[in-house]
Amino acid sequence: MEPVLLALTAAALIAGGIAWLAGVRALAGGFWAAGTVIAIVPATAWMVDALRRGRAGVDLIAVLALAGTLATREYLAGALIALMLSTGRWLDAAAERRASHDLRHLLEHAPRSARRRTGDRIDTVSLAEVGIGDLLVVGPGEVVPVDGRVDSGSALLDESVLTGESLHVERIAGDSVRSGGVNAGSAFDLRATATEQDSTYAEIVRLARQAGAQNAPVVRLADRYAAWFLPLSLAVAGLAWLISGSAVRAVAVLVVATPCPLLLAAPVAIVSGLSRAARQGVVVRDGAALETLGRARTLVLDKTGTLTTGRPRVLDIAAAPGRTPDEVLTLAASVDQYSPHVLAQALTDEAHARRLPLRPAHDVTEEPGRGATGRVGTTTVGVGRHDVHPLPGWARTADNRAALDGAAVAWVTVDGRLSGAVLLRDPLRTDAPRTIRRLRQAGIRRVLMLTGDRTEPAQEIAAVLGLDDLHARQSPADKVAAVRAERERAVTVMVGDGVNDAPALAAADVGVAMGARGSSASSEAADVILTTDRVDHLADASVIAVRARHIAVQSALAGMTMSLAAMVAAAFGLLPPAAGALLQEGIDVTVILNALRALRLDRSARVCVEPATQQLLHRFAGEHDDLRDVVEAVRQAADLLSDTTGPDALRTVRHVDRLLEERLLPHEQAEENDLYPALAAALGGPETTATMSRAHTEIHRLARRIGTHLQLADAEGGLQPGQLDDLRACLYGLHSVLRLHFIQEEENYFSLTP
Repeated sequence: MEPVLLALTAAALIAGGIAWLAGVRALAGGFWAAGTVIAIVPATAWMVDALRRGRAGVDLIAVLALAGTLATREYLAGALIALMLSTGRWLDAAAERRASHDLRHLLEHAPRSARRRTGDRIDTVSLAEVGIGDLLVVGPGEVVPVDGRVDSGSALLDESVLTGESLHVERIAGDSVRSGGVNAGSAFDLRATATEQDSTYAEIVRLARQAGAQNAPVVRLADRYAAWFLPLSLAVAGLAWLISGSAVRAVAVLVVATPCPLLLAAPVAIVSGLSRAARQGVVVRDGAALETLGRARTLVLDKTGTLTTGRPRVLDIAAAPGRTPDEVLTLAASVDQYSPHVLAQALTDEAHARRLPLRPAHDVTEEPGRGATGRVGTTTVGVGRHDVHPLPGWARTADNRAALDGAAVAWVTVDGRLSGAVLLRDPLRTDAPRTIRRLRQAGIRRVLMLTGDRTEPAQEIAAVLGLDDLHARQSPADKVAAVRAERERAVTVMVGDGVNDAPALAAADVGVAMGARGSSASSEAADVILTTDRVDHLADASVIAVRARHIAVQSALAGMTMSLAAMVAAAFGLLPPAAGALLQEGIDVTVILNALRALRLDRSARVCVEPATQQLLHRFAGEHDDLRDVVEAVRQAADLLSDTTGPDALRTVRHVDRLLEERLLPHEQAEENDLYPALAAALGGPETTATMSRAHTEIHRLARRIGTHLQLADAEGGLQPGQLDDLRACLYGLHSVLRLHFIQEEENYFSLTP
């Protein structure tokens, strides 16, 4: 209807203008009066609809203004108001279409069928017919229909609709694939792991259908503005007529008090914010959640799966005398490759990362709470708990380190003898520190952690992130009570991913679920869903929410202020109806366009990295994973040097020296020459990487010092007592510098890319 109304009112105004220029004033007035009548009919309908819903807003002012121009024969002013009204309605409709484009795109992108392979046949079936375990074919350009795993070969996917990232991702055989991604490569087979309703994209679509701005408090605020703006407008118009005795002044006041699209700028800003969030991989249920997120001052976070990856990772491997860490890991992973336990998966992943060949195990059994046992070759290998007492010295050292680091221990026995220990820990997400900093910049004043985990690992995470408080060993009921207590002090956001987090998410002002790998229960209870497995998108959502709310309030208040000033001018006879109509048209267009600014991403809120730099970040992040064994070898050499100074210790130090020269130092030099200059442009100049460059210098200095000690040992026929303290200090120091340097790079640089 809006385009038709705009065309008719514009045609009437233009035709009247032509007639007026031709000197046919009566015909001009007739055209302008017709345009006024054309507009007053739908305006009356809108007014009645608003009154029926209990909202006496600016539509009533528009009807009174149009009627007033007809009564006072101000036909030109009436035609201008008609054009203003129709233009505002059309502009508002266009703005909402523009703002909600990304949400509609989610719905339009949803897959509706799948191609199922049965033997040599491929049949097209509806998604409702796809079951878990079905083998599906995803052709080039097709949307992945359900969640699954790549069955064979590899898949190149465009997941921008899910993550907002434009770079294609590659999935190899066995990797998980989420529905909604587009196959950007050749056809591949997909083994379904979920039905249509339980798949990722179906959940996103369900949430997108609920998204809207009609319930946002800031939008209700705009309605409250209209509640007092209407009687004020009528009072000013009445006073102007009463004092001056001129009905024209009253009409002029009503003309400039007709900001029909003005108060609609608030919902346009909120819908724009929803759209912007959807592009960043964040689905917000409705405008109320977005607006509340923009007012939040307290953030409550779960630990496992939210601040940490939720996937345990090997921290260190301790080997008994006579065995090596790689040998211990090979034996443990050979048995654990048959176990579904999450710690077993961590061991096999580490073995694959180190490219260790796993051996077949036989007679594998698993006892809950004890671990797995199996036969590898002619030896019996156990992985899990142990019954050895007292512990030998090397095992006590490993046990102490596990306690200090908050790590779990998988003990490895060979033929009943304790032979090694694998330390495992759920690592902190590399993007978590940056996320906390950005959230504080966005207005969050208090950050605390609730976890069901032990106090020791929780304290370490809290210390690294600089959290304000933590509560460990929390049950779901404890979490709900803690969230409710925080709500009494400030608007509170709760972030979690597990089933046990669902009650706390529902209890918060805004519940945020890690939807990529989180439970469906937490997603159902949440107001905001992060569709990617990255917690930094929470900071994106918070920044977008704060900005959208600010723009919404700014648009409403600015428009109201300008209208009030124009009303005063019209009441004193300084603004005739026709000029007032033109002025109000400009005000309305201005605030609507201002509201659309919420669609744009605030570039200052997040570092933007060029695709070429992203590739470098991916490359060096992968090298960090490959170099973890080198870092641990440095520590192991220092430990061995503390126990013995014989030929074995010297050989170990020589091995470390070769690893440094052949693998670690070339990596550090490549970072200095290739990565840091590329990052400098994105981060604001070379000074931003100067501290990390200084760490490179220290790593090279310590490596040279270790090499010098080896040269002295060669000259003297072995390590001398006077060398030992300094050599141990160099090795321990290098290990500490490397660990800190790797963590800093991963948190500050590698976390910039998906």
